Amino acid sequence: MGAHHVSDLTVKPIAVEMTNISKRFGGVHALRDVSVTVRSGEIHALLGENGAGKSTILKILRGVQAPDGGSIAIGDEAFERLTPQLARQKGIGMIFQEMSLVPTLTVAQNVFLASEPLTGAGLIDDNAMQRRSAGIFASMGVSINPAAIVSDLSTGQQQLTEIAKALSQNAAVLVLDEPTSALTAGEVDILFDLLRRLRAEGKAIVYVSHRMDEIFRIADHATVLRDGRLIDSRPITDYTLTTLIADIMGKETRDLSEFTTASTAQDEVILRVENLSSKLRHGGNVSFSLRRGEVLGIAGLLGAGRSRLARMLFGLEPIAGGTITLRGHTTAIGSPQQATELGLALVPEDRRRQGLVLAHSIQRNIELPILKRLGSTPFVDQPKSRAATDELIKRLAIKVASREAPANSLSGGNQQKIVIGKWLATDPDILILDEPTAGIDIGSKGEVLRLVRELAAQGKSIIFISSELVELMAVSDRIAVMSGGRLVETIDKSDLLNSTGEATDLRAEQKLQLIVQQGGKHV
Repeated sequence: MGAHHVSDLTVKPIAVEMTNISKRFGGVHALRDVSVTVRSGEIHALLGENGAGKSTILKILRGVQAPDGGSIAIGDEAFERLTPQLARQKGIGMIFQEMSLVPTLTVAQNVFLASEPLTGAGLIDDNAMQRRSAGIFASMGVSINPAAIVSDLSTGQQQLTEIAKALSQNAAVLVLDEPTSALTAGEVDILFDLLRRLRAEGKAIVYVSHRMDEIFRIADHATVLRDGRLIDSRPITDYTLTTLIADIMGKETRDLSEFTTASTAQDEVILRVENLSSKLRHGGNVSFSLRRGEVLGIAGLLGAGRSRLARMLFGLEPIAGGTITLRGHTTAIGSPQQATELGLALVPEDRRRQGLVLAHSIQRNIELPILKRLGSTPFVDQPKSRAATDELIKRLAIKVASREAPANSLSGGNQQKIVIGKWLATDPDILILDEPTAGIDIGSKGEVLRLVRELAAQGKSIIFISSELVELMAVSDRIAVMSGGRLVETIDKSDLLNSTGEATDLRAEQKLQLIVQQGGKHV
């Protein structure tokens, strides 16, 4: 018994130690003196909200960015900075959220990409590649055919192939960034079994996730970052869900309450959705109502089905079942064109890819959805178009030299206003905003939130999808929580602001985080 007890106290060797790492981008401190120690044989969770500094510290560890200060020790060697080659050489393996696999190649070709085994004649040895890949998958306890084409694999199998690729390069430290956001529950179990096996072999694993239930299931240790600073680093057993959320979100709220205005929701229900489910994904069951002049916030973890809901409502994704009732009439929305004619508009999540033609002028961007209105001939009615553009620039207070300026010359916040503006030009009744403040600075966020409340006051109905719970609290009248493709609960903002029970000492957005993490079980 005594001997066994002593072995528990043996400290595991340090795999990577990052000391006093600082990084600035212009005037913004992405990291301030952050120190993190990751040990071999440990699963180390790296936690924090968007913008906390997690991705910056991982880029520094991968050698993609150089720190402005601090040092990195791997084993007994110290470095001021790493390069991607050096990081790989020293055993740092990265498994990305957006896969880095080549879909048209086989599994084995991907596993050994850029480090292919050669025959005596200097040719790529396909047999050796398949054999060695099969060996790696066997050691991982996973069955994947090395000859399969990657594009034919499920998301979970692709994720495991990424890990095999890192292991083929003898990675001693594996970094997984949101690895489960697109996985099924069964695939998550397989991944977790593998991570436990790798931990037992002495690998160090850095695990980034927004899903707290996973962190408590898999991690040994947690490091929390907030606003570029280290908040705490301790064994996961020292945390409860409530204390961990408090560390991640902070005691002092980022006060966005100035954008909160009295509700302008009217009695009239403009949209009612019942038991809506997608053809592209099994399960899913969404029911809610939206009133004129109301802002309905939609919360949920990555992969909960929020963007899918937006796409179904806008005719971009086929509906398997359920009904959409618009202004009292049951309607089928089969295409974005039809959705626009019915008075809906969608501002998509990725504005650079889906929302703007960046090289074109502001005026050209605003014209796109309203070409029909700007003239019945093939030629756009220029005076009409200029007037529409100028009116929107004024109405949305877009900071711009002229309507001829290219969209990519503007700040993120002003680009986002143009995306919203071009859809407002179609004069919709219902505006669906998917992550409208992603990737823009706090000042621009405020402008977008203020605009949302103004539009509601003008009688527009708004569905506001966001991962930023503080924003949801500021801008919404009610908040619907999604989990696993279903809408599990709808809460009035006032209930979150004055609730009792175990969560009395939590702020409203922390209570909301608790509900989101627990998949809608009201606290």
